Amino acid sequence: MFEFHLSARSGRARAGVFTTPHGDLPTPVFAPVGTQAAVKTLTPAQVEELGATLVLANTYHLYLRPGDELIRELGGLHTFMQWPHPILTDSGGFQVFSLADTRKIDDDGVTFKSHIDGSTHRFTPEKSIQIQENLGADIIMAFDECADPHDRTYIEKAMQRTHAWAERCVQAKKRGDQALFGILQGGVFPELRTASAKFISSLPCPGFAIGGLSVGETKAEMHAMLDIVTSILPEDKPRYLMGVGTPEDLIEGVRRGVDIFDCVLPTRLARHHAAFSSEGRLNLMNAAFARDKRPIDETCACYTCQAFTRAYIRHLIAAKELLAGTLLSIHNLHTMINLMKDIRAAIVDGTFESRLPDWLEQWKGNAQKIRRIL
Repeated sequence: MFEFHLSARSGRARAGVFTTPHGDLPTPVFAPVGTQAAVKTLTPAQVEELGATLVLANTYHLYLRPGDELIRELGGLHTFMQWPHPILTDSGGFQVFSLADTRKIDDDGVTFKSHIDGSTHRFTPEKSIQIQENLGADIIMAFDECADPHDRTYIEKAMQRTHAWAERCVQAKKRGDQALFGILQGGVFPELRTASAKFISSLPCPGFAIGGLSVGETKAEMHAMLDIVTSILPEDKPRYLMGVGTPEDLIEGVRRGVDIFDCVLPTRLARHHAAFSSEGRLNLMNAAFARDKRPIDETCACYTCQAFTRAYIRHLIAAKELLAGTLLSIHNLHTMINLMKDIRAAIVDGTFESRLPDWLEQWKGNAQKIRRIL
């Protein structure tokens, strides 16, 4: 049911197709994040019109509200959120471990308090798989522990726990129509990343995820870890870099052999009145745009840029109109989704390497400015 076919290469960059029950997933691909079964400010139809082929939903949040069993009773995530294409759910591990002051970790699982009402809950590998099977996504994640990437002593313990939990997830999984991806960890330590990549890739999983990056390490450290793990992970299975998603990150990840990406960045920037552009990141709240008749980006073919001026969007922001977030989200997601389509096309036609310098130069300025507002 789950097959991955590579159709082209350019260096370590790959173009392929991952087959799922809800359609083929061309890679490399960027997935908009719909944490609570909704991509913020957009309808599923709008997300589909943007060309998205995969969305991500969050296990932790949906378990707490409205509840995974309720979603199962109502037909699963695809029916519940009216998204006909592939869905990926994370394991809930990152969210649980981010609750540093209200959770307790042991070798069996994690006990934590809800950020909604303070009630106590417990996730184990088996519980995470049960929740994700109730949600019904096409791609599900093994339960893992994400920790400070520079704390060698703790990272090694967390990695060993992640490995043991991955084995338990494989054993707990019952549904045959879901692809379980193992997650490798290891912080910024080459020998730990090597060990984790070798162990996780030995498991009978149809794909593998790279976790614990973009959590405080430098770009150079992240790139070094990607170089290590993508040289070890199997060529015939997709690789998913979790939660990493500036345009520059996508380009550098594909360059190193990554196939799947997700990130909240495009819609988060939209909520902060910011937009990607070929000029660099734009803060549309800036008074300089009050009479600007140009679109956000004159090279962009999205609905927002074809229909509206910077002046109008600035007006919406100043007036606190919700439409501002919608129009900016449309533009930012269009930018990311179409960047990935362009990258895929370049891999297929053999121009990826020659276009790399221009892409990196264009998007480097966006990434540097983005980091200042997050």
